[in-house]
Amino acid sequence: MSTRQTLRSEVLGRPVSFDYSETWVGYSLFFLRVVMGWTLFQGGVTKLVTYLDGDPANDWTAAGFLTNGIPEGNPLTGTFAAMAGNPAIDWLNMLGLTLAGLALLAGALVRFAAFWGAVMMLFYWLAALEGGLLAGLPVAHGWVVDDHIVYAVLLFGLGAFGAGRILGLDSYIEDTDLVENNPWLRALLG
Repeated sequence: MSTRQTLRSEVLGRPVSFDYSETWVGYSLFFLRVVMGWTLFQGGVTKLVTYLDGDPANDWTAAGFLTNGIPEGNPLTGTFAAMAGNPAIDWLNMLGLTLAGLALLAGALVRFAAFWGAVMMLFYWLAALEGGLLAGLPVAHGWVVDDHIVYAVLLFGLGAFGAGRILGLDSYIEDTDLVENNPWLRALLG
């Protein structure tokens, strides 16, 4: 049975109030978390599998993109080129995507995973820039907003809502003695 609630808050100094269905918000957050988790997991695990397949010729690396895939006019071209060939960058990318995706799928440490997933998306967005501020911050599919910004905002929302508590492990983890004795850990959960 769907129950209706009213959210009352303040956004940018203005009062906001609207009715919503708890049931449908719960389903929405759960499915958004799972879909975003799968997107990150699949992106990371496909890179990881090619890296670990035993054939060094097939190893995934960010070097090709960082040296050849950054659009002309990107103000950070030199910074990204300097990262090329660094195994730490490759591992951060592969493991970051894979582990953030797994955390979202399981609903465990969702705020922590969502934060770092959003940070990765912002780096990907920076790599997609085709010009600087005076050029309108163009990206491949428009100005300012592309899929990476959409993902970053979605991840922010999942963390803000504590989506890991909805059919996720965070609801169980928060009830452990470890979290009860260390309330600061709640900032990572939810």
